[in-house]
Amino acid sequence: MEKNKRILVISPHPDDETLGAGGSISKFISQGHDVMILTVSGHLPPLYSKEEYEITLKEAHEAYKVLGVNKSTFLGIPATMIGEEPVHVLNGKISSVLKEFEPNIVLCPFPDRHVDHRLIFESSMVATRPIGSGKKIEMVAAYETLSETHWNAPYIEPNFTPNLVVDITQHLESKIEALSCFKSQISEREGPRSLEAVKALSKFRGSQSGFDDGEAFYIIKKTL
Repeated sequence: MEKNKRILVISPHPDDETLGAGGSISKFISQGHDVMILTVSGHLPPLYSKEEYEITLKEAHEAYKVLGVNKSTFLGIPATMIGEEPVHVLNGKISSVLKEFEPNIVLCPFPDRHVDHRLIFESSMVATRPIGSGKKIEMVAAYETLSETHWNAPYIEPNFTPNLVVDITQHLESKIEALSCFKSQISEREGPRSLEAVKALSKFRGSQSGFDDGEAFYIIKKTL
């Protein structure tokens, strides 16, 4: 990939971007690309306290520092309440970030079990249409998120079948260190969001493409 690409990672909640693409983010930044993270939702009232949201924000900024990210924005929509936003309002909020940043590559969540992921995926598809600033977008790809992407009904719902694997062998350590910053969300050994599960998935994805460690994506569109 040519240097100096502008890459926007759209994340439903703080930590999704690191779970799904943390190694790739670290790799892209090390190669000289400009990466920005857009976090749409978060742990806010009524389901969570404002204090919990502030904790996840602090954790996110710590993780970004590890990955090398210095551009980020948070829309602050309460988790699981995204559906209460009028569609045109949500689309407009995401589109406005794209118009300002003008990315060449957009990474978004796969439309999996989590309602926030599905709604943000749909808005991402609207925002990345090849009109206006969207004409500059060369690739749109969806990433998988442990604890959500694989909790589906096979063949009834979309299956995540990747067609791109990024070699993150040299950047897995940074991904794990960044995930470790999310102490309120990530455990070391237990559950699908654990560090051990992340390492196992990276080994599996890497083995599918001849790498030690990999992150998988589904390319939605790519122009040459």
